[in-house]
Amino acid sequence: MRWEKVRVEKDPRVNAGTFSGKYYLIVSLALIVISGMDIWLLLTVNEAAERVSNFLIAQIAIMWGYLLFVAVILTAVITVIRQYYFERPLRHLREAAKKIARGDFSVRLAPLRKDGKKDSTAVLFDDFNTMAAELANIETLKNEFIANVSHEIKTPLSIIQSYAAALQNDALTGEERRDYAKTIMDATQRLSALVTNILKLNKLENQEIMPQDDPFDLSEQIRRCVLAFEDLLERNNIAVNVNFDEVMVSCNQSMLELVWNNLISNAVKFTNPGGLIALTLKETDGYAVITITDNGCGMDSETQKHIFDKFYQGDSSHAQEGNGLGLAMVKKVIEITGGKIKVDSKPGHGTTFTVCLKI
Repeated sequence: MRWEKVRVEKDPRVNAGTFSGKYYLIVSLALIVISGMDIWLLLTVNEAAERVSNFLIAQIAIMWGYLLFVAVILTAVITVIRQYYFERPLRHLREAAKKIARGDFSVRLAPLRKDGKKDSTAVLFDDFNTMAAELANIETLKNEFIANVSHEIKTPLSIIQSYAAALQNDALTGEERRDYAKTIMDATQRLSALVTNILKLNKLENQEIMPQDDPFDLSEQIRRCVLAFEDLLERNNIAVNVNFDEVMVSCNQSMLELVWNNLISNAVKFTNPGGLIALTLKETDGYAVITITDNGCGMDSETQKHIFDKFYQGDSSHAQEGNGLGLAMVKKVIEITGGKIKVDSKPGHGTTFTVCLKI
C-alpha cells in the first residue's frame, strides 16, 4: 500500500472551534482559584514555619503539595474535556459506522452542539450523513437495476420458451411455423440488444482511461448516422430536414456516434408516419450545438424528469422497441465528453433534444 500526503485545507463550513471561549475561561478561572489557594497555603504555612527550625523543609513540602494538587485538578479537567469533546463524538461515529458496515444506510448522526454553530466534529458528522445518504441511493439504484435487468431478460426468455414449445406441435402449418420462428428471432434480437447495451453502459460508467480524441467533421458524422436510418424513414414516410454548419470537434468518434444513433432512433420511433424530423448543427460561442426535433407524441414534465434514467420508458406503447438504456448511455457519453444535453417537450407537440459540445 502506498501512502500519499494529503493537503488539508480549511473547511469553510467550520465556523466555531472545538473549544470555545467559555471553556478557556473555565480553565483560566480554575487556575486562578488554584493560584489563590497556593498563596493562602504559603501565607498560612509560612506563619507556622517561622516557629519551625527547618524552614526549607516546610517550603519544599508546600511546593510538592501544590504540584500534586495542580496535577490532580488538571488531570480531572483534561479527562472531562477528552470524554465530552473527543470520546463521545467518536463513540457516536463508531456505532454509526458499524451500522453502515452491516448494511443499514438509514443511520444518521445528530449534531452534538446546541448553539447551531459547526466545529470540525459537526462538519465531520455532516459529511458522514452525506456519505450514508449517497450509499443508500447507490443501494437503491443497484436493487432497481437488478430488478429491471431481471424483468427485461425474463420477458424475451418467456417468449422464446413459449413459442419454442409451440413449434413442437406437428399440426402447425408452414406459415404458423414461420411466424413463430420470427417471433423467437425478434425476442432473441431484443435479448441480444439488451445484453449489448448493458455491457456498453457498464463500460462507459467504469472506464478510467478515456479513448483518444481526434478532430473530425461533426456534420459529416451526423449525416452518415441519418443515412443509416434511410430505409426506416422511407418505410414510415418520415421527412428529414437537415441544416448543418461545417463544424470540427475533437472527441471520440465512436462514442459520439452512439449518441446520434440513439437520438435519431428515438425521433423515428416516436414520429408518426408522414411526420417530420429536423436536425440542426450550429457553432455558437465555442460550442457545437446540435438539435434533433420530431413532431411526435411528446412527453409530459414527469416523463422528462426520468428520461435519462436506466430502464425508464415513458411511453409503454413503444416498450417492445427498446429497453430503456439508450438515453442513459447518451447522457453518460455527453458527461464524459464534457458536454451538455437537455430535452424540451410537450405532449402532442413533439420533442427536441439539444446537445452542446465544446469545440
